[in-house]
Amino acid sequence: MAEGERRPGGGPRRRDGLPGSEGEHELQRRMGTSARAEQFYQEQVLDHLNARMQEFTRHQEMFFLATSDAAGACDCSFRAGPPGFVHVVDEYTLVYPEYRGNGVHASLGNLLENPQLGLILVDFTRARIGLHINGRGEVVPDAEVRAALPTLPVDPVPGRHAELWVRVSVEEAYIHCAKHIPHLQKAPGRPAREWGTDDYKRKGGDFFGAARSADERSVAADRHVDAVRAPQSDRTAALPLGGSAQQRVAPSQLAPPPKGGAPHPEEPTPDTTMALRQAELPSGPRQPSPSAEADLLLRQAQQALAEARRRGQRSAREPDSFHGWFG
Repeated sequence: MAEGERRPGGGPRRRDGLPGSEGEHELQRRMGTSARAEQFYQEQVLDHLNARMQEFTRHQEMFFLATSDAAGACDCSFRAGPPGFVHVVDEYTLVYPEYRGNGVHASLGNLLENPQLGLILVDFTRARIGLHINGRGEVVPDAEVRAALPTLPVDPVPGRHAELWVRVSVEEAYIHCAKHIPHLQKAPGRPAREWGTDDYKRKGGDFFGAARSADERSVAADRHVDAVRAPQSDRTAALPLGGSAQQRVAPSQLAPPPKGGAPHPEEPTPDTTMALRQAELPSGPRQPSPSAEADLLLRQAQQALAEARRRGQRSAREPDSFHGWFG
């Protein structure tokens, strides 16, 4: 096979006929693992999904998805659905639905710029094994997918109606070994997942406090702008008590009169002029007035109190609510 020639359903092979990037082969040489890696390539890396890989894929309820934009900035995401939501079309092709989400479309947006993607499907509950699938992804409307696959079932669950699908052309498929995969069990009696919901709390709310942090940064920025825009007299009054001596002395004390008599008040000496200019310049970052600091602390305390009350009410109603985040 000539260099750069495409394999059936796959990408170009290297000059030596092995898969993988130049970077991984260079690191293999440095670490002395080239022979072990070559054996793995020869025995485990396929350019298609064999029968066992196809069967494994049909039973999975989730996978992790890696994409990048045209500049190479990466994104890792997560997809889940009922068993079989990843449809095996043939040994070189998969399709999976894109369910309703937050509207950002980070992964799909990357695929519009750069079609290369990577999937890893992990069975945590039974086989404790993983399957890597690398290839190219294409964003396809629902109508186009169903025209090409008329036997594709229609999902009756609200929130699982896909407007878009991703068609994956398989280029590499290989095992992820079991030795570091934890054995997990499904929690019994879990409530049904809120497919497609826009309810803020059911989607997780502000679980990591990002919105609260953004609000606090916005309040601090607004107060900083107000302090900068305040009249000069207000800024002078707001100077900290520990300011420099030049900030706290009267202009008449900045420079002594020269020998031989005091200068005319309308003709300041060069030293006095320089001292006056230095006194007008801030000696460091502006600090809010004590009243502004008190307002900010009061606001933060009120937010913390409201959050504590809200969490206490939620805990009383939902004693196992933390686990619901992963429901």
